[in-house]
Amino acid sequence: MTQDKPSRCARLRELIADHTVAMPGAINALSARLIERAGFEAMYLSGAVLSNSVVGVPDVGLTTLTEAAYHATRCAAVTNIPIIMDADTGFGSAPENAARTVEEYERAGLAGLHLEDQEFPKRCGHLGGKKLVPQEEFCIRLSAAVAARRDPDFLIVARTDARGVTSYDDAVERAHAYLKAGADAVFPEALKDRDEFARFARDVQAPLLANMTEFGKSPYLSLDELAELGYAMVIFPVTLQRAAMKAMERVLTEIRQKGTQKDMLDQMQTRQELYDLLGYHPD
Repeated sequence: MTQDKPSRCARLRELIADHTVAMPGAINALSARLIERAGFEAMYLSGAVLSNSVVGVPDVGLTTLTEAAYHATRCAAVTNIPIIMDADTGFGSAPENAARTVEEYERAGLAGLHLEDQEFPKRCGHLGGKKLVPQEEFCIRLSAAVAARRDPDFLIVARTDARGVTSYDDAVERAHAYLKAGADAVFPEALKDRDEFARFARDVQAPLLANMTEFGKSPYLSLDELAELGYAMVIFPVTLQRAAMKAMERVLTEIRQKGTQKDMLDQMQTRQELYDLLGYHPD
């Protein structure tokens, strides 16, 4: 009798307990397939990408739980690896909002999420003008999220934006409080340099998530560097969207100027490559 495969939630916990896991951010279900095919063990779904690419609005808390859950469901349906998704502030400010977000994300097939301690509506973590909720209020929200999960392995990551609003020390203090409230891991947003990443890993003894987004406040550290520092997860949330949008700009310029795309074919995925990715084999 063969044993059942572990759930995606259990698999994610196994992975991060063993080594540092790279998680590229999918744009849609097709790119989710590509991430898995490229050999990555897990992936990420960004709230910014949901806002920008799926809904077509800025990342300022305009998306809904329904939109997020549908996006998650489509990406999870065509892949097998664990997926963590951004849950912003829990799509509302009440503990009940956070609890329902966990329920919907689990139903969608995700392995975990992260909640942040900004006021609703939130702002991008690498912009100014953010406001934090009181530490005690966010702990109540986290506790509600933890209590709502059905699979005890579903990973709940507490993101703190305190470094960009108050201070590094406040970020550490909040991280400890969030872990005490039941969070499984901590995501310190917008640390300013390598030394701060190293210091945070010393100050907060828990699974940590590092955000290697582009054009932000944090330096570019490699997966190996972050592994050495002690981080369990590294997300690349908007990397594929940025690369895809730049490529599309180039092709659009070519068509606009020349009236044909034929000189750009070597930069495109072929029909056969697309069919292979989809597992489609027409007669």
